[in-house]
Amino acid sequence: MSAASKTVSDVIHSHFEALTRAEKQLAESLLDNYPVSGLGSITTIAENAGVSTPTVVRMVQKLGFKGYPDFQAHLHQEVEATISNPIAKHDRWASNAPGTHILNRFADAIIGNLRQTLSDLDTATFNSAAALLSDRKRGLYFVGGRITGALAEYFFTHMQVIRPNTALLSSNSSSWPQYVLNMNAGDLLIIFDIRRYEQEMVSLAQAARTRGAEIIVFTDQWGSPAAKLAKHVFRVQIEAPSAWDSSVVTLFIVEALIEAVQNSTWDETKERMKTLEGLFEQTRLFRKPG
Repeated sequence: MSAASKTVSDVIHSHFEALTRAEKQLAESLLDNYPVSGLGSITTIAENAGVSTPTVVRMVQKLGFKGYPDFQAHLHQEVEATISNPIAKHDRWASNAPGTHILNRFADAIIGNLRQTLSDLDTATFNSAAALLSDRKRGLYFVGGRITGALAEYFFTHMQVIRPNTALLSSNSSSWPQYVLNMNAGDLLIIFDIRRYEQEMVSLAQAARTRGAEIIVFTDQWGSPAAKLAKHVFRVQIEAPSAWDSSVVTLFIVEALIEAVQNSTWDETKERMKTLEGLFEQTRLFRKPG
C-alpha cells in the first residue's frame, strides 16, 4: 500500500480510474459491502463479482499488494482495528510507546492525525458542506453516539446561535422517529459515528433519506456504515497513544465549519448574537465582571 495510514478502501478509490472494466466491476463488488466482501476466499470474491480469479490477482497487485494473501492481511488488520476495545488499544500503545512524556507522545500523534486528515480532506467537500449548513431554508439535525454525542451537542450549540431551525437528537434512539417525522426534503442530518459503530445510526440515516433529508457524516479513517448513505463524509484520523480514540481533529473540522458558516452569514448571525446577549442581560444568566 502507498501509505500505512491508508485503508484498502482508500487505495481502491485512488486507483479506480486506472482499472480495467473487469477490475472496476471487482472493485465495486468489494466496496459494496466493505470490508466483509473482501474476507472470503479468492474464488468466492471472484464469483461474487462475476470475474475470474486471475482478475482478482491482477487487481490486488495493481493496487500495490504483493498478492491476495497480502491484500487480505491488510483487510484483517482493519477489521481488528475497528472493533478493538479500549483495553486492547491501551495494551497495544503501551507496548510500543516511546520513552517520552505523555504530552509529547500525544502531541506527536495528534499533529500526525491533523496532517493526514487535512491532506486527505477535499476542500470542495468542506465548502459544499459549509454552504449546506449556511442555508437557512434547511433544518439541521445533530446526533452522536455514546462518546461522540458530546461533539454533536457542541456543534449544535454553536449552530443554534448562528442560525434558526436546529435540533439536537436525544441520546435515546427510541425517540428518533419523532425527529424524523419533522424532517423535510433538503434538511440536513449531521451524524457523528466512530469505530464500534452504532447500527442505529444506519437505520436513522435510512429513515431520514426517505424523508428527503441529506446526510453529513463525521467518522474515522475506516468509515462508519452510515457513510454510505451520506452526501458528504469527513473521515478523520483518530488514533492516539491512549485507551481512547482522539476527538481533537474531529473538533478541529467542526470548529472550522462553524467559522465558515458564521462568516458567510455574518450580518444575520451578528443580529442573533445581539439579541441573545440582550436575553442574557434580561434574565441575568451571566454575571458581568466588576
